[in-house]
Amino acid sequence: MSVSVPSHPDRPRLDALRQVLEQGAMRQAARMLNALQPAEIAYLLESLPPQERELVWNLVEAESDGEVLAYLHDDVREHLIRLMDTGELIAAMGNLDTDDLADLIRDLPVAITREVVKSLDQQRRERLEQALSFPEDSAGGLMNTDTVTVRPEMTLEVVMRYLRRLKGGLPDITDNLIVVNRRGSYLGVLSLTDLLTHDPEDSVAEAMRLDVQAIPATWSAHEVATRFEQHDLVTAPVVDDEGRLLGRITVDDVMDVIRKEAEHQFLGQAGLSETEDMFAPVLLSARRRALWLGVNLLTAFLAAWVIGRFEATIQQVVALAVLMPVVASMGGIAGTQTLTLAIRGLAVGHLTSRNARWLFRKEMAVAALNSIVWAVVVALIAWLWFHDTRIALVIGAAISINLLAAAFAGALLPLLLERLGIDPALAGGVILTTVTDVVGFLAFLGLATVFLL
Repeated sequence: MSVSVPSHPDRPRLDALRQVLEQGAMRQAARMLNALQPAEIAYLLESLPPQERELVWNLVEAESDGEVLAYLHDDVREHLIRLMDTGELIAAMGNLDTDDLADLIRDLPVAITREVVKSLDQQRRERLEQALSFPEDSAGGLMNTDTVTVRPEMTLEVVMRYLRRLKGGLPDITDNLIVVNRRGSYLGVLSLTDLLTHDPEDSVAEAMRLDVQAIPATWSAHEVATRFEQHDLVTAPVVDDEGRLLGRITVDDVMDVIRKEAEHQFLGQAGLSETEDMFAPVLLSARRRALWLGVNLLTAFLAAWVIGRFEATIQQVVALAVLMPVVASMGGIAGTQTLTLAIRGLAVGHLTSRNARWLFRKEMAVAALNSIVWAVVVALIAWLWFHDTRIALVIGAAISINLLAAAFAGALLPLLLERLGIDPALAGGVILTTVTDVVGFLAFLGLATVFLL
């Protein structure tokens, strides 16, 4: 059976670039590479093994280095930063937006960080210090300070003249101007559409919108992404505790947050980090994965210990050894369904302590219904296979017990782990597997010991 793998839109260019590199045509490769956008170059670099990656990185034009680094995953970025000298790093940071610079500077050695900060003018240094004062995964850490502000008493004609005189034009992804009072407190926004379509003699106060709520700088990145999703925002102002404007967040930064959250949920279930380099050194990858392999080994020995307690039962009824994987597998799948649903609910903010009880009752009801249906199906198959009614009844009862236990664990584990400060996406799967294996084997072999011997 063939499996169709979805292709990335940049895949043809990646293949073409590799072909040119294999031919040794470095000049042509450099032209092809630097014709791409920084995000595309970052994608190509992440798709290459280390030796080829270093070769391609040396072909990237110096003025693009900073922007490319900003798009790379942490592991790849750290590796490439180690290849650059102080002068190259200072030059790469020179043209970055404040929010990107704040992200990158956290990965630089302390000595180089000092040099980068020294190279900034006073205004950029103050903006960088402000951005670094907030956690990286907060609204303050995401925001950029490249805002264009206007006062409510100004006329739209004056605003238009002001915009024409701006050096460098409007900042990227600008859909509105931010209205503030003389103290810098946020009042509302003036959309560019309203600016162009209203009477030039109208004041900003007459044309501005009051329904765009500012985002507190202390909000988490997840809360910011939720606000953008629910309100279809392109940009949003960020304010401090007293309502003074600090900066703005743009949709491209929110897209990065959404992508990272999706990768974290997907890779976390396998005990992997979303920042891990696919082509990282063998020893580094092995060390990172060893922890979860060790945890899984402990849980596997726990399940094996439970089986060992019923060794005499298995020796007398060989059919039990054949049917044991069925019980564990059914519980594992059912538990994973509930666990995944609960983890997603926590991630998007749908599941809280207020509605957790309702979800628990619902999942237990679903498990009860499925336990009846599949207990009958499995029991019937076991009876047709071994022609033993008692074995059929035992495995049917064990399936029912394990499906109920799996739903119970799958619904409660994410909430419990979150309350303990443990990431459910990382730890939930391992613990759930332990629960379903131990309960499944204990129920099946325990019932078999009572009713078959």
